[in-house]
Formats: sequence, C-alpha cells, structure tokens
Amino acid sequence: MTSNAWRWIPNALTLVRIVLIAPFAKALLVQEYWFALAIFVIAALTDGLDGFLARHFNWRSRFGAVADPLADKALMVVAYLLLTYTAVLPVWLCLLVLGRDVLIVGGALVYHYRIGRFEMAPSLPGKLNTVLQMLFILGVMVVLAGAPVQPIWLEAGLWLVATSTIYSGCHYVAIWGSRAWRSRQS
Repeated sequence: MTSNAWRWIPNALTLVRIVLIAPFAKALLVQEYWFALAIFVIAALTDGLDGFLARHFNWRSRFGAVADPLADKALMVVAYLLLTYTAVLPVWLCLLVLGRDVLIVGGALVYHYRIGRFEMAPSLPGKLNTVLQMLFILGVMVVLAGAPVQPIWLEAGLWLVATSTIYSGCHYVAIWGSRAWRSRQS
C-alpha cells in the first residue's frame, strides 16, 4: 500500500480538532477546567501531528491549508471569548486579541479587492504571537484546574500577550500597507 493511501490523516486530525471545539466550549462554560485542559492538550497534539504528517510525507491539501489554521483560530477565539465571558480574563484583552484578527482579515479583504490577489503567509511576529496566546490560555487553564502555579506568571503572560498582539498587529499593517503602497505606485 502506498503512502498516498494515508493522505487523509492530516485532514482527519484537523476535523477532530474542529469537533473538539464544542465540548471544549461547554467545559469552559461549566468550569470543568481539567476536562477543558485535556481537550486543549489533545487539540494541540493533533495540530502538531497533522502538521508533521503533512510536511514530512507531503500530505498537504488545499482543505488542510484552509481548515487547519481556521480550526486553530476557532479554538483560540472560543477560549478567549468564554474565559472573558466567565470573568477569568479582562474584556480589554479579549477585544485586543480578537481586534487584531479582525484587523488582519479586514486588511486582507481590502487588499484583495482594492489591490489584487496575494498569498498571505504568517510573519514571524504573528507566529510568535499565536504561540504566546496559546501558551497563555494553557497556563490559565492549568491554574484554573488547580495546579500550584504562581499567579505572577499569569500576570506576566497577560502583558506579554497584550504586547505581542499589538506588535504583531502593527507589523502586519506596516508590511501589507507598504506592499499596497508599492502596488498602487506601479
């Protein structure tokens, strides 16, 4: 049997992550933080595994290229929204995190319709911001689950995420604004 027969595995793992969003959301709402933490860890592991398989065996697909980052973003949006709704996170942080994403998507749409087609690749500050946001949510859930963690780490994480979110948002605006400007000039 050829390795092509297994090309579906990364997409299946992405679908598992999408299916895990609903029980993750419910666990956060009813404050079953150990269960939410377990789901979050499973989602992270499937994300890493599907990325590894897609790259290592070249099992990439158009579906995976679109669905994988959307599944990741959906899990993070749910986490930030529900942890804010349950008063665990401050509203301003949620607005900052979600506002950055809206800014990027809105900017991409404006660029696409006003300038032209483009391939958007995540920047290094954007990737770092995503990792920091995920680690922060993981840390929050570990604390909420009752692990003995010093609260100073959460405070530091909150400000690190806020700073990274602002920086990466400004970075995207600068890079894509510059590209738009050059395209309009030529």
